[in-house]
Amino acid sequence: MTDLTEMPSEIRLLLADDHRLVRDLVAAHLRASATFAVTTAESLSDAVTQIEQHGAFDIILLDFSMPDMTGSEGVARLVGLNGDHPVVLFSGQARPEAVREALARGARGYIPKSTPALDLTEAIHAILQGEIWLPAGFEQGAPGAGPVQLSPREREVLGFIRAGLMNKEIAARLNLSEVTVKMHVRSLCTKLKARNRTQAAMIAETLGIG
Repeated sequence: MTDLTEMPSEIRLLLADDHRLVRDLVAAHLRASATFAVTTAESLSDAVTQIEQHGAFDIILLDFSMPDMTGSEGVARLVGLNGDHPVVLFSGQARPEAVREALARGARGYIPKSTPALDLTEAIHAILQGEIWLPAGFEQGAPGAGPVQLSPREREVLGFIRAGLMNKEIAARLNLSEVTVKMHVRSLCTKLKARNRTQAAMIAETLGIG
């Protein structure tokens, strides 16, 4: 798993979206951080061309509703072309079943376009660390579909929560930002169907998780 301290100084990101205003605004925000080298594409075919011309990107943000996407097939195509690097859904709205299918085809998460600017960069860094990122309240699986699936990082965070550490202390232990830890806590609460971190710890203990 890649730590933030081990990430390249410049992250090559491909933003594929058919709305020019969204492309321009998101690209401008990410470039302003001086961390991202952003390339844009206006369609799936354009994204394919960019990968063929410039090689795999460190991460791809992919609008799921572009006219030539053809559903999860388009996701699978970019996942195959981008090697081991993550492809993430980036859409205004996506049906839970569509997101689950995309995850099954190799997508590494779903970031809604309504995500605040600061949270967007934090989500990208979390994904680059190996996490599957989903928005708060998103149900990855139907009730009773099977055991709760937590990522290795989520299990680490959960262990510290059960040990009584606060978010700031967990961030220091894992060399993460506090905002990133808050996202992991939010994801844990969503997956465990908990109202807060305390209840998440109690549910995890009951289920023998962490």
